Amino acid sequence: MSDRLVFRNCTICYGAAPVVHHLSAEFPAGALVGVVGRNGAGKSTLLRAVLGWQALTTGSITLGDGPAHDARERLHYLPQRSQIDWDFPVTVREVVAMGRHGRLGALRRFAAEDHRAVDGALHELGLDALQGRQINALSGGQQQRTLLARAVASGADVFLLDEPFAALDPSAATDLARRLRAWADQGRLVLAVAHELDLVRAHCSHALVLNNHLVAAGPAAEALTDANLAIAFGRPVAVH
Repeated sequence: MSDRLVFRNCTICYGAAPVVHHLSAEFPAGALVGVVGRNGAGKSTLLRAVLGWQALTTGSITLGDGPAHDARERLHYLPQRSQIDWDFPVTVREVVAMGRHGRLGALRRFAAEDHRAVDGALHELGLDALQGRQINALSGGQQQRTLLARAVASGADVFLLDEPFAALDPSAATDLARRLRAWADQGRLVLAVAHELDLVRAHCSHALVLNNHLVAAGPAAEALTDANLAIAFGRPVAVH
């Protein structure tokens, strides 16, 4: 079984208008992929298509030997922070435990293995001491680590993150990028939509550069050239 995530001739339309068209790329397990491009380039749409939430007009997206959306237990999606109600009264541990719900089904109750998965996820993301705290009492970086712990608790090994660095201070964003790179080094596959090109260049092993069509895909050093970024953003882009 191959663990590669493969996009083959993918076109995605909203009505008659293509948002992404004729995109082909592939990424191996163990890659941290920065998905970059201007607003409206199709980045978030592509993540939803991997999950099967957005229909393909042409092409296919496969993970291993079958359609990616059929491997739901292997996939975990992290939405943009603006889509989350941070004032909902819930503790860090309760948020992380939500990652197990997809495996519980309608009838199975939390078992020892589920509690172990939650404990392990909290420990991996450095949240042991914060697990009883309300989510709205955390810093932005701690909130984002809580969501990542929920992803780990799910048992997934392919993570689709929509703007995980948004609204984080530079220190928290760098810490998060290092944690994601560590995930990849452990054999997980991470696709992260990002506007922070400096972070992508410094920490991502691979990049997918979009402007509604594929501009470049592959190792980050090869994909994130000045010429490719100028095509993606329609102007020269400075990256330190």
